[in-house]
This record gives sequence, C-alpha cells and structure tokens, in this order.
Amino acid sequence: MTSFNPISGASIASPASATAAGLNGLAKDNEAAPFSDLLTDAMGEVNSLQDQAAGAVKGLMTGSGVDVHQAMIATEKASMAFELALAVRNKAVQAYQQVMGMQF
Repeated sequence: MTSFNPISGASIASPASATAAGLNGLAKDNEAAPFSDLLTDAMGEVNSLQDQAAGAVKGLMTGSGVDVHQAMIATEKASMAFELALAVRNKAVQAYQQVMGMQF
C-alpha cells in the first residue's frame, strides 16, 4: 500500500512493500550486507566527493571552465558527507564505550 506525504509531495511505501522490495535493493535474497562493507562503501563515497570538490576548486583556480557555483556545490557536498561520516564514527565510538563500560 502506498500513501502520500503532504510535506514532501512524495508517496510513501508501506513497510510490507519496502520489505518485499528488499529495502530499496540493499538486501539481496534476504541476506543483509555486512556492516563493514557498508562503512567501506560510505568512506569510498566520501573520498569520491572530496576528490570531485578538489577537482572543481582546481578547475576554478586555473580557469578551465568551472563556475563558482559548481565549485561551491561540490565543496558543500564534500563537507556535508564528511560531517555525516564523522557523526557516524562518533556514535559508533560512543556505543563501543558504552558496551565496554557495562558490567556483566
């Protein structure tokens, strides 16, 4: 069943249809990807965005046809991706410290 989100104007799939769709392709044949693979892929994406931002800034500085707004968008994307990765790392470290502080 699909419902409509009035704020974003997008349709929202029900949990049953999301599970049937394999959570948007992340899980294949009812088998979830290992967490380490997800982190590795995410770090690769952050690195790719950093490289794109560096290329855009270099292109802007050398005058090779890169507009200021393109360079700013690329650097902001890279900055936001890095901040997200840093927040995820901080939460993972915090969770690890909580588990290590538990008494059994």
